[in-house]
This record gives sequence, structure tokens and C-alpha cells, in this order.
Amino acid sequence: MTLNDEQPRLSRRGFLAAGAGALAAGAVVGAWTPAFAVPAGSSGSLGSLGSLGSSGPVAPLPTPPNFPQGIALFQQAYQNWSKEIMLDATWVCSPKSADDVVTLVNWAHENGYKVRPRGAMHGWTPLTVVKGSNVEKVILADTMTHLNDVTVHPDGSPATVTAGAGASIEAIVTELQEHGLGWANLPAPGVLSIGGALAVNAHGAALPAEGEETLPGHTFGSLSNLVTELTAVVWDGSKYALKTYRRNDPKITPMLTNLGRCFLTSVTMQAGPNVRQRCQSFTDITWQELFAPKGTSGRTFESFVAESGRAEAIWYPFTEKPWMKVWSNSPTKPDGASGSLGSLGSLGSLAGKPPQSREVTGPYNYVFSDNLPEPLTDMIGAINAGNPSIAAQFGPAMYEITKLGLAATNSSDIWGWSKDVQFYIKATTLRLTEGGGAVVTSRANIATVIHDFTQWFNERIEFYRAKGQYPLNGPVEIRCCGLDRPEDVKVDSAGPPTISATRERPDHPDWDVAIWLNVLGVPGTPGMFEFYQEMEQWMRSHYNNNAATFRPEWSKGWAFGPDPYTDEDIVKNKMRATYMDGVPADENWDTARARYNEIDPHRVFSNDFMDQLLP
Repeated sequence: MTLNDEQPRLSRRGFLAAGAGALAAGAVVGAWTPAFAVPAGSSGSLGSLGSLGSSGPVAPLPTPPNFPQGIALFQQAYQNWSKEIMLDATWVCSPKSADDVVTLVNWAHENGYKVRPRGAMHGWTPLTVVKGSNVEKVILADTMTHLNDVTVHPDGSPATVTAGAGASIEAIVTELQEHGLGWANLPAPGVLSIGGALAVNAHGAALPAEGEETLPGHTFGSLSNLVTELTAVVWDGSKYALKTYRRNDPKITPMLTNLGRCFLTSVTMQAGPNVRQRCQSFTDITWQELFAPKGTSGRTFESFVAESGRAEAIWYPFTEKPWMKVWSNSPTKPDGASGSLGSLGSLGSLAGKPPQSREVTGPYNYVFSDNLPEPLTDMIGAINAGNPSIAAQFGPAMYEITKLGLAATNSSDIWGWSKDVQFYIKATTLRLTEGGGAVVTSRANIATVIHDFTQWFNERIEFYRAKGQYPLNGPVEIRCCGLDRPEDVKVDSAGPPTISATRERPDHPDWDVAIWLNVLGVPGTPGMFEFYQEMEQWMRSHYNNNAATFRPEWSKGWAFGPDPYTDEDIVKNKMRATYMDGVPADENWDTARARYNEIDPHRVFSNDFMDQLLP
């Protein structure tokens, strides 16, 4: 049943009660996997195993002819993170080794099939498969079941880790931690495969504090900038074969961020000393104060970045006070009111006691947001499909759940190893659509960029509310990270990742930061994509001058027209222009595209969308 104007609206108390019940239910929710798997040649009915929304049994796909023996092949559903790309059946295989991948790719070339590497499927874009596309001759190669070895080389200069393309980021940094090593800038979901993370230059929310030096082996840019060597399946003139490239080889740079246009089988990445960090959460700062103009006194985003560098704001719609998280390096556990943020104001006190960090020994410490079960997300989507005005209650309810959850779990001030305070998104976290991107600019412009965006966003949301429209119901997320600096790479290097969103602009050497501005919404919300289209056009216009430029976040939503990835001018022209302006003529979008076509002239590693984006 859906809500309509004649049915009672869900009260805030009722929503909070539902949220509490969801938290209890979340304890029994396991890791997310596609809905079903049927081995090739099985007589099992796909429909009887539960499809992703089809009205009846799913017709089996034609069996691939002469498929290589020894590589497990099965039919399985596919769905991306937000469940906006959903296919009832795809062919999936699980190669056990890099040699298996070579065998698979050569078979695909000879038989007219495509091969798409499949990792955690924690993404939004049609870089793997395209919504509504014919996948009869597409094989998804599951990398995470077998291609997941992790080996640390702690005594090298720099120290490095070699991982299979399907190793999760969490598995890699867990192994690094055993050797006293880590990475400074981690994405929030640890489940990502390293191959998928590099394809879209995954990043975290970290900058150095003012005056802080980058430790050797670390980078505040994307994970792509940490690669020292990789092995991929490439065309050698007569067949596909494995080839290893070092960071000093000019042919490697387009492969460091590749959008899935090549198949990596393993990567070697540098690492630096692991650090202990404190993460403090603030829920008592108004958005007007936090996102104030440059130079404003008070607890501003700008001041948090200056003192700690590492910060993220989550601003729920139709609320006054964002959830502000601030990380700071802290070799010893902060006790009492001590800590680097004392000058900015404490988190408040419980029963008159000053704040005290709670030591954590594992990641995902925000139970109230990590463990919302998937059925709750589906329910919210159904509610919004019939009554989008519930957004005015949904945002405040999520704020209250966050504030109360932080207190109930004693998570407002936590301390532990870097991965344990930086990973916080699990497979059971609320699944939302995202639009936005990166504003590449100078650190001095952080406050101005954020102030302009939040003022615009608030005005537009209130404009639509006055018309009785609620196109957005998820939070605004604001983060910052550094760019892919060449000096961070501690081996001989041919250059930065060619099409990374965090690539430096040589014509603007003062630009040293990427500000990530994303807005989330429940899939199916009426008017959401049209709002994203309006927002994207405004960002592309407003942040396109001598002070800043706008780039996509490859894994999120872009090219809204109004559906995502459908604005042909952006897909075919403006994306290219983004990586032609201000970069060397021998290291730009066109040279990257030529390199992908050299690696894969038969376009085995492509799909209909990629054929438009990177023809």
C-alpha cells in the first residue's frame, strides 16, 4: 500500500519507533549479495529462486558456446547499489587465477562476447552493465571470490602491498595494519574491491591539517595515486595476454583510473605508517554557522579543516543542524576535554562530564546508520512514490536517529586505528541515489565553494517545498580531499592518473583540493532526476572559472538529462573537455582513449554506454 493525501502521515514518533525496530532487525541482516545464482546447465528455475522484480519465472539466457572448462559459470541477478540498474539474469563466472582471466577473455574475443569485471557492485554508474541492455553476450567476471590475495612487502622503500583485483579495501588495510602500515585517505565503504576502487579513483575525506606534512607512502589524493605497479590483460598483437606495467611506464597512467576499460588482475600500491585517529561527531552546529562565508568566526567547516584537515558534513533535508564528523591524528587516546578540537568548542557533555574518546577495535561503529535493513529502504521508496512530502518528516527523523544513536552507542567521540574510524558504510546502510561531483580549487576557497552551494541548495529546496514538491529527501554530503600530487609517489613515475577527478591542473598550480558536493535521494522519488539535472547544470556553470573547475565523481550520478547518464552533450563532449583543459597535450582524454583502444582494440572490455563515453 502507498500513502496518499487521504491517508494518515507517518508521525515523527512513529518513524523513530520504526527506526528503532529496524535497528533491532538489522542484527540479522547479512552481507548483501545478488538475489540468486544458477549454475550453467542447471535445470533450476530462475524465477523460483526469486527474481528482482519480474512478474514471473525468468527465461534462461542462451548458453555460451564452448565456454572454457574449469571456470565456474552461472546465471545470477545483477543490481547496483541503489537498485536502479537491475537485471534478472546475467552470465557470471568466477576465474580462479589471472591465467583463467586470460583464457576467458580470449574465448570472449573469439566468440563475440563482452567481459566486464565485477567487484562489490557498490556503484551507481552504467560502467559495468547498462540499464535495460541486452546482456545475452556479456560475461561478468567475478573478481572477489578468488582474485583476492593480499601480500604486504613491509621492508621495501617504499613499503608496498600487492593485491588481487578482487581484494576488498578493508582486507588490504587490515593486512597492512598487521605490519604497522596504512593509508591516509580511505573511502567510507570497506567492501569495495580494489580493482573497482581504482577504476573510479575512489577517495576519502582527508586533507592534511594546516602545517601537517604528508607521511612518506601516503597521499591525500585518490587511491589511484598509490599504485606503483599493475598487471592487466591486454592485446599483444595476436591475442590477449597478461602484462605488468610499472609506474614509470607512460602507458600505465590511463590505467590508474580506467572506468573499467581494461581488466586489472593485480595491483601493487605503496603504503605509509599507520596512525591512530580520533573521530568526533557534532550535531549542535547550525548549517548557517558551519557553512558560513570565508573568514567567518565560529565552528565553521573551514575552521575544522584548518585544525584537523579531515572532515565530513551530512546535512539531512529540512533540518537546521548537520551531522559533522571530524577526524584528527591522535597517537594516544584522548581523555577528558583534551584533543585537537578543544579550541573549536566541545561536543557537549553527558551528565556534566567532559567528552572522552571511546576506543574502538573494529570499523563500522555507527550502528544506527550501518544496520538499516534493505526492506526499510524499499518501504521508504514506496512511500515516496505515493507521498513525497514525507521528506519533510524523513530528514528530521533521520537527524533525531543520528543524534540519539550517537549518544546511545557512545559514538560521538571514538578513537582507534585509521581504518576503524574511517570505514562506516556497510551493505545494510540506507541505499540512496547520488548526484553531484567535485569542485577542484584552492584550499583558500573551501568556505566560499561550500557556502555558495549550500545557499543555492537551501533556496531551491525551499522553492520546491513552497510549490508542494519534494524532489530530494536524502542528505547533502560534503567532504574534501587532496589531489594526486606527483611528490606523493615514492617510486619513479610517468605522471598522475590521466582521467582521475583528483588530477592536478598544471595551469592552476594553486588548486590543491577537491571538494565533493553530493546530494542523496531515495530511488523513485518524483522529480529527483530533474532536480539533479538542475543542480548539475548550476555546478558546471558556477564552478567553471579561474578559481575552480567542476569534475564528475565517476562512481556517482552525472550527465542527467533528466535521467542519469543520458545527456549526450555531457557524455560525448563535456566529459572530454574536462580532461583536455589545462592538462598536457600528450596526457589527456584523447591519449587515454587511444590507450584503451590499444589495450583492447576489439572492445571486449566495453558496453553500449562506454562506446559513447570512450569511443
